[in-house]
Amino acid sequence: MPAFLGVPVAAAYHVVSVLASVLAPLLGGLAAVGAIVLFTMGVRLLLLPFSYRAMRGMDAQARVAPQAQALQKKHAGQPERLQRELTALYRAEGTSMFAGCLPLLVQWPFLSVMYLLFRSPAIGGQPNSLLAHHLFSAPLGSHWLGGAGPVSAQGAVFAGLFVLLAVIGWLSARLAPRLAAPGTGRTRTGATSAAATGADAADQAAQASAALARVAPFITVIFAAFVPLAAGLYLLTTTAWTLAERTFLRRRMSALAGSRRAAGGRSPRAGA
Repeated sequence: MPAFLGVPVAAAYHVVSVLASVLAPLLGGLAAVGAIVLFTMGVRLLLLPFSYRAMRGMDAQARVAPQAQALQKKHAGQPERLQRELTALYRAEGTSMFAGCLPLLVQWPFLSVMYLLFRSPAIGGQPNSLLAHHLFSAPLGSHWLGGAGPVSAQGAVFAGLFVLLAVIGWLSARLAPRLAAPGTGRTRTGATSAAATGADAADQAAQASAALARVAPFITVIFAAFVPLAAGLYLLTTTAWTLAERTFLRRRMSALAGSRRAAGGRSPRAGA
């Protein structure tokens, strides 16, 4: 574990342990599992504003990508001029080159802390007691290929985890085109040659990103086979949250965009 994450991981461990104690009268032996799920959901809820800003930033980048690509082609041999033009373009659109990246980078330490908490055998020099709890017949510290092995009651618990992760991955891949930034993949007419070339390049990048988005969710299933069950539960919770979050935010942003378009369409009549 990186030394700089030791303190936040220990603090998170304390919070989850207290939460498990609170849930014990209600959930009994599943209190630690409930604590892992609720803690993960709570942290993701706190990070929701950053996810919203990241999605808005990616939408803005997709919107200006054709113009940016055209500028790169036009000023390929003039890096200083290109930088000024790109800066002016992003400023005019009310965004920046890093609008979609910075909010994601802010989330990274929080997600890293949670992952380390649920996979580290020791926290602050003491055994991680969360991993001693069970989900049915499988210890939270067990691995799919360790202990009783895949062909056992423990293996059946892991199999259920893998199936749930695969279902979420399938849903994520199926919904990826709908959750992508709007405005990509459209046919453009009346554009200049440079703008059309830039738009085509932007579409190719968008298609590559969409292809990666279809494959990436299934990688989580493979990853879960090599981490403790507690970390697998974290992966299940956070991937399910990500899917629900992206669906909610996309619908919310589409509704807001529709409202703005409707308001803009009515304004001329109102002023007539």
